[in-house]
Amino acid sequence: MTPSSGPTALTVGVIGPGRAGTGLALAWARAGHNVRLHGRHTKSVPAPLTLTVGPADAPPPWIGDVGIVVLAVPDDAIPPLAAALAGRRAVRADHVILHVSGSRGPDVLNVLTPCGAALGSLHPLQTLVEPELAPEHLRGAWAAVEGMPRAVETAERLARDVGLRPFRLRPGAKPLYHAGAVFASNYFVVVEALAERLLREAGLSEGEAWEALAPLVGGTLDNMRRQGPLAALTGPVARGDIDTLSRHLAALSGNDSELYRRLGEAALELAQRRGMDEAVAARVARVLATDPPHARSPEA
Repeated sequence: MTPSSGPTALTVGVIGPGRAGTGLALAWARAGHNVRLHGRHTKSVPAPLTLTVGPADAPPPWIGDVGIVVLAVPDDAIPPLAAALAGRRAVRADHVILHVSGSRGPDVLNVLTPCGAALGSLHPLQTLVEPELAPEHLRGAWAAVEGMPRAVETAERLARDVGLRPFRLRPGAKPLYHAGAVFASNYFVVVEALAERLLREAGLSEGEAWEALAPLVGGTLDNMRRQGPLAALTGPVARGDIDTLSRHLAALSGNDSELYRRLGEAALELAQRRGMDEAVAARVARVLATDPPHARSPEA
């Protein structure tokens, strides 16, 4: 990644000093851009960033000095923030206004259309938990961009400058795209937390449970990186191991059992795509759909 410098540097203002906003601002600053950050409350931010503070309905003091304004606020806060900027006539025709929501399209900024600014969105397909590590974590990740031509061009430039790979979605597909991201990241964490709890119930301590699972998770991720999910699938569904599936369902209860069934059905679809024998697939489907005779009660 070649940092921007001199006349090629962009002036970028970020509203919203949360984890994503601060992480992106830091990455753009380290890429050589002139970055401002604004929020409602005073807080510490990593160098070289500085933070301005003001009311939610007031534009940042630097908005007239930047060419790009990035709204890095929660999804529900985007419409009122855009409306406040429009009401204060803070947005110029030469501005590019981007939001970073994964589920909202550029139409959420429509209140700013009369201002003449280029409107769009830039959503990094990456989890940003620690802002200080964002510049490293963004490199090599992908980023969805949408919007007016000048906004898309700017978003793609900002993405590439921090090592992101920008891509475009078909119109109206943002919620579907973001649901996929939630499955890949958020629900992956939930499934690992469930696995950890089951190992604790089986007798391992809290520390031991995750320590035991971590190499398995790492090996699975490595297999998926090299081969993709379809080829990386292993386990009793992929093997057509009816007895093992029955024992698992008998040991599980309530929501755990229901989730196991639903994920088992999804695994069965993958196994069938890989060429599983139809008779074996039918037996697996029956096991996943049938309550075992000695299922553990939810109170057990």
